[in-house]
Amino acid sequence: MNSKDMAVLKKILHHIESIIRYCSDCRSLESFSSDTMRLEATVFNLMQIGELAKVSLSDEAKAQIRTIPWQQIYGMRNRIVHGYSGVNMQIVWDTVSEDIPSLRKELELFMESNT
Repeated sequence: MNSKDMAVLKKILHHIESIIRYCSDCRSLESFSSDTMRLEATVFNLMQIGELAKVSLSDEAKAQIRTIPWQQIYGMRNRIVHGYSGVNMQIVWDTVSEDIPSLRKELELFMESNT
């Protein structure tokens, strides 16, 4: 993998770590959505992850990491940015609480094995 793609993966990982840090004390959708600042910071980082995944990461890099659902990541970004039918906070919460930790693990494993 080229150095540009590795740098993009590091940026994505940085945004993931920010989300995890912001939401570390959240145990439910209610606690997550009750803090507007946390919610907005988290959504911003989800948008950044989606943008990096779509625009900055090469197709070759995405093909190397087949375990990551790149299309869904960008789809989440589109829903947030364009507000298609509103943003479903349950989906955002499920992404934060379930998918983000898995994404972090997948990226860390890939990056460790490719450095």
